[in-house]
Amino acid sequence: MKKILFAASEAAPFVQTGGLGDVMGALPPALQKGKADWDVRVVLPMYSGIRERFAPAVKYVTKTCVHLSWRSLYCGIWETEKEGVRYYFIDNEYYFHRPSPYGSYDDGERFAFFGLAVLELMGAVGFFPDVLAANDWQAAMAVVYLQLQYRRYPFYGNIKTVFVIHNIAYQGRYGQSVFDTVLGLPQHCRSVLDCDGDVNYMKAAIVLADRVVTVSPHYAGEILTDSYGRGLQHILRSCAWKLSGILNGIDTSLFDPETDSALAENYSLKARSGKKNCKAQLQDLCGISRWDVPLIAMVTRLAKDKGIDLVQRTLYELLSCDDVQFVLLGTGQGEYERFFRQVAEDFKSKTGIFIDFNTTLSRQIYAGADLFLMPSATEACGLAQMIAMRYGTLPIVRETGGLADTVEPYNQYENTGTGFSFCHYNAHDMLHTIRYAASVYKNPQAWFDLQGRAMRKDFSWEASAREYARLFAAL
Repeated sequence: MKKILFAASEAAPFVQTGGLGDVMGALPPALQKGKADWDVRVVLPMYSGIRERFAPAVKYVTKTCVHLSWRSLYCGIWETEKEGVRYYFIDNEYYFHRPSPYGSYDDGERFAFFGLAVLELMGAVGFFPDVLAANDWQAAMAVVYLQLQYRRYPFYGNIKTVFVIHNIAYQGRYGQSVFDTVLGLPQHCRSVLDCDGDVNYMKAAIVLADRVVTVSPHYAGEILTDSYGRGLQHILRSCAWKLSGILNGIDTSLFDPETDSALAENYSLKARSGKKNCKAQLQDLCGISRWDVPLIAMVTRLAKDKGIDLVQRTLYELLSCDDVQFVLLGTGQGEYERFFRQVAEDFKSKTGIFIDFNTTLSRQIYAGADLFLMPSATEACGLAQMIAMRYGTLPIVRETGGLADTVEPYNQYENTGTGFSFCHYNAHDMLHTIRYAASVYKNPQAWFDLQGRAMRKDFSWEASAREYARLFAAL
């Protein structure tokens, strides 16, 4: 029996603020599926409302005590099952009964407690995994405490560790006072956590883990460089021998144009005519018409790292000079929200702007658009471009991170590719690529072939799970 325990700060459907929740909701069930000799489990914090929202499925198991420096802290353990995977919840209302999972003044203390609680849970429920897979800085201290304190205890000595980086920008950096007053580690361990004068949870986990994984092969290479490493590139280069990239997947049962109930008409790779009605549905929602021009869409967080500044510099030129339509769904920085509201006023007949978070509308956009724009400055993996291709909407991406791994640029001479891409983070390089894609749209056969190749791509979690299974089995 191979025993795997994932530790993470979120997992859909229990709690989700971003891509980590998608991964932890989908990867463990995909890894468990069809493997009678595997036992895959997940441990999460018990945030506000989980117990009530998912009752009666979430049940109390037991309690234990966590000793964090001078503190002796209550730790309740609850559990439920989803798709053959057991999910545990760490209950401590002082730390986790908050309006939001992150952003509290004491996050360093809260997630140090969580890291210790993961290890105490193993003894409390009698589940000592072969591999502990800790995700992002919020679970990093589980790796650190295991290596620095728990190895000497029975049953902990042979646990292998994998640390998964979903976004290197968020590292769990705190002042040295956290080491002195919170962590409860001996002084000789200080150097493991020290990074440029701060305590850094992610840095320590990278150094101490048996393997380090990030969410796309291209991103694994990028974070070794000064441009993308966010101050950890030197540490990562020294650990490059144990670093690899495994591409995230998407939920192909949820994002399926053949069964999606949000669409005006379902369609598939073999019968694509329904996509025209989906475009008409989206145009009706936006108050625009003209089905014969390319409709470009974005579903995104409105932030600079998503390339919104490139769009801001060129969108007026594109909409003034080119025969295209533009739809956007997203929320974020006030500056960008105001810009897109002004675009909606100035180009009412060509745009649909929705400053909102709406999952139903997002699927209608994926299905109804012709082109999907993702000009990200950095993108560890990216899911939207995979979803867009699943719906036959061709991506326009900057060649970074998972975007470079998933989108093969169109080659008109060899009739290959699944989308369009540009290399340099430059507004007019992006504009040139958009215009090139719009010109290909006017060639129905080339477009049909491109669309077919995009829809055939396998971005299922089963493909990702096979890679993780090989990594865990090797450990």
